[in-house]
Amino acid sequence: MITQDCVDVNSVETDESLRRQIEIKTTQLEIARHSNMRLVAETLKQQLDELDKNRNFNALMTLFDD
Repeated sequence: MITQDCVDVNSVETDESLRRQIEIKTTQLEIARHSNMRLVAETLKQQLDELDKNRNFNALMTLFDD
């Protein structure tokens, strides 16, 4: 049980970290778009896509943990 509790806590921390990173990147992307920083916006969009893939992967792995 202790191992499972540690996994759950780490999962929550990882989810929270990913959520926070996505929030930050989204804000940065909005600023870049409003400032006509096309290359920065493209890079941020790619980073957001990668974070979203990581979040989806973590969600899928959580299903297997249950």
